[in-house]
Amino acid sequence: MTSTPNIKKKLIEVAIPLEAINAASAREKSIRHGHPSTLHLWWARRPLAACRAVLFAQLVDDPSSHPDKFPTHEDQEAERKRLFAIIENLVKWENSTNEEVLEEARAEIRKSCGGELPSVYDPFSGGGSIPLEAQRLGLPAYGSDLNPVAVMISKAMIEIPPKFKDSKPIHPGIKERSFYRNAEGLAEDVKYFGDWMRQRAWERIGHLYPQVELPEEYGGGKATAMAWMWARTVKSPNPALQGAHIPLVNSFVVSSKKGREAIVVPEIDRENRSFSFKIRSKGVSKQDVESASLGTKAGKAQDFLCIFTDTPVPREYIRAEGKSNQLGSRLMAVVAEGKNGRVYCAPSDTAEALAKSISDLPELKDARETFLSGSTPTRAMITGGVCSAYGLSTWGHLFSDRQLLALLTFSDILSDVRIEVQKSALAAGYPDDDKPLRDGGSGARAYAEAVSVYLGFVVDKCADYWSSLCSWHSSGEKMRNTFGRQAMPMVWDYAEANPFCDSSGNWMAMVDWVWKTIANFAPGAAGTQIQCDAQAAPYPKNVVISSDPPYYDNIAYADLSDFFFCWLKKSLKSIYPDLFSLLATPKAEELVATQFRHGSKDAADRFFLNGMRDVISNMAVNSGDEFPATIYYAFKQSEISQEGISSTGWASFLQAVVEAGYAVVGTWPLRTEMASRMIASGTNALANSVVLVCRKKPATADVITRAEFIRALKRELPSAISELQAANIAPADMPQSAIGPGMGVFSRYKAVLESDDSPMSVKTALQLINRELDEYLGGIQGEFDADTRFAITWFEQHGMAKGDYGAANSIATARGISVDSVKHAGIVESAVGKVRILARDELDEEWDPEEDRHLTVWECLQHLVRLHEKIGISHDTAVLLKKLNTQAEAIKDLAYCLYDICANKRKDAKEATAYNGLIADWTELTRQAAAVHDTRRDGQMRFDV
Repeated sequence: MTSTPNIKKKLIEVAIPLEAINAASAREKSIRHGHPSTLHLWWARRPLAACRAVLFAQLVDDPSSHPDKFPTHEDQEAERKRLFAIIENLVKWENSTNEEVLEEARAEIRKSCGGELPSVYDPFSGGGSIPLEAQRLGLPAYGSDLNPVAVMISKAMIEIPPKFKDSKPIHPGIKERSFYRNAEGLAEDVKYFGDWMRQRAWERIGHLYPQVELPEEYGGGKATAMAWMWARTVKSPNPALQGAHIPLVNSFVVSSKKGREAIVVPEIDRENRSFSFKIRSKGVSKQDVESASLGTKAGKAQDFLCIFTDTPVPREYIRAEGKSNQLGSRLMAVVAEGKNGRVYCAPSDTAEALAKSISDLPELKDARETFLSGSTPTRAMITGGVCSAYGLSTWGHLFSDRQLLALLTFSDILSDVRIEVQKSALAAGYPDDDKPLRDGGSGARAYAEAVSVYLGFVVDKCADYWSSLCSWHSSGEKMRNTFGRQAMPMVWDYAEANPFCDSSGNWMAMVDWVWKTIANFAPGAAGTQIQCDAQAAPYPKNVVISSDPPYYDNIAYADLSDFFFCWLKKSLKSIYPDLFSLLATPKAEELVATQFRHGSKDAADRFFLNGMRDVISNMAVNSGDEFPATIYYAFKQSEISQEGISSTGWASFLQAVVEAGYAVVGTWPLRTEMASRMIASGTNALANSVVLVCRKKPATADVITRAEFIRALKRELPSAISELQAANIAPADMPQSAIGPGMGVFSRYKAVLESDDSPMSVKTALQLINRELDEYLGGIQGEFDADTRFAITWFEQHGMAKGDYGAANSIATARGISVDSVKHAGIVESAVGKVRILARDELDEEWDPEEDRHLTVWECLQHLVRLHEKIGISHDTAVLLKKLNTQAEAIKDLAYCLYDICANKRKDAKEATAYNGLIADWTELTRQAAAVHDTRRDGQMRFDV
């Protein structure tokens, strides 16, 4: 694309410190208390580090835009290095509230923006990461989302904190400090009044949570119950048992922690068709734990076993009973807070009866018939298992009686706490203007509403931990929440948390999550969040666009978020009546390719493509020429493994971008997900994200033919890939990275015409780009020494297995060498008419490249990979790379080639990982190698750092 003379190229269009951003993003996922993601659950959030870095690089000029200041390539690289250092500092979690670091970044942005910080808009704000980071950088932040739960989350992050920035807390208790900055005062009030709510709730329902009698082996006496473990039951299908209920237990293991093993032991009275549960915590062997882990399941099958007859109980029968509301429950164990850790107690009839004694309370029936009467998702809506198949078909079905009463109690107390906060705010000097929060108020009423918004979030977090879809984490001895992943599978033996205990899942633990997050908000500008369909988003003038759209068909946001919408509507409708006026979250307009809503996969794909094209067209129309737009896309592992880089979801998304009038000028792969992320590893797990950098396509764009497009790819892509390699883009990320320059060629034209004059699809363009990448990686093989070229070909055909000498000799002869030459190089073993490549662990450990008189790139790489696999980034690895300095670039090229062969041709993931890992660490290795100094004397070699 021809650049407009007055438009300055931004840093993100040229280079970013990708490794530092990815490392900070991955580390951020392990941050617990204080991270904004813990304010309220939302699915597939972008890491803050990535959003912060992308926004900075999107706004700051690349040095090449200022040839007067940086006339040479060396000058520009030096300036980029300085800017990279700012980003590397900026993305660290520890610096997220560091005003000195943030102000340095803001100053750099102001310098590139003529002294005035532009606004940022995200029309798919979701969990609010992008607007929050824009605000942190001092940029006026705007966001919108169709989903009211997402809107409420973003309001709590970007709209409310600036109103009360640097204010002292107003509660009547002892203040924790004398100086409050940002939202720390607000956070302290949430903490104080959260405890106030706990005390009021205890007065109302504390009698339902009595202490438990400890067994004599634990010293007897009483202790606070932490959780009650329940087993669902079903009437036995055996007529001879006369309707006796049997337990459906996934596992009888309550603690698998080493040295603290404990299991539930069912005691069965077949004559009277009854059973009870005991606890065994002494002398529990590994075999006992393995046996207990089967519960009452029929081995690894899906059916359960009748504990009286050992006959299978089919899932179809259980589903039918569940849908007829015939499932029951039995208390299986009680977890108590002991002096030296968890204590597991056998259940008592009294404890079970108490929990069930409130079933006739009218408020429970009313809640289930009103705001909790909405339907839970079906299998057609979400993947990963659904509880609705077993009769838990409404939101009210998900909570036991005592769980529901606890949630109703805390939610009801919110109106009382608002009154208390408003009294304290008036006493502290807040204006008595009665202007509500939704209308921009910042007086006593608005402050009271703000505090209750966050306490309403605490109720939501409790709902996530207080449903009958919560299980017990036996190895961690703690509660699991409802949404361990974006699905709602049936839980057979569920755990009920005690709201008033001091352990996992209690009310104050949820208050802690919320107030600690608020204390970390650092609003550098105002924020505005509205509910709006992205296709009609009202963009401010001269706005910078950065957005993270829905992922094609991966997450059923609306269907899942109704779980929280129910409780937020009850808690906060009086504060935001318009936002919670609907019965449920909007679904028909939700921009995801969900087959069950649209009747077929093709119809769902058309809906997604047409809607996304309209959204991005709206972006393109409303974005200026001064700044590029950035759009995130997340791949699914299944997309990559089944369809490659031209997968349907990705191609549909890019097609929408191109048809909307954008030219893609860059793609950056962001490795932002962890192996333990919310969606489980497997078919639908998000592999990694890509940020597309887009500029508006010139109105004068040309139309070209397929042949001309291919010639342009061949002309421009090799140098672009070479630059990506020079930037040490990991081999696994190279296909996504190469899309940037490849789509840059494709999307700069009005159209690329096929031989029949029809416009080329993005899917076809992606396939051609990928083909050129393969040809490039294959082409650089010709630059290696002959022995290495032999090894590449042999490895591609045979891997590490043996092959016939005749075939090996033909390959060697074609390269002007013999098999003996490759053998002499120490690469292969040749004996008894067979040839094979030597594995890395067979290479000479005493090998020294400076003494090797038959040095090959293959051998250099394998020795380096072996050392890297063994000890990673280290002094010894850096020393070896220093010795291989003259071969370094060839070694890196070979690693890319072998990764491609392993990942895409041989499907050898383990070997591919070895090469990918080396390149991922290449920057740090080369940095350390550069710091190694040769201090050899008298022929003795010494390398000192």
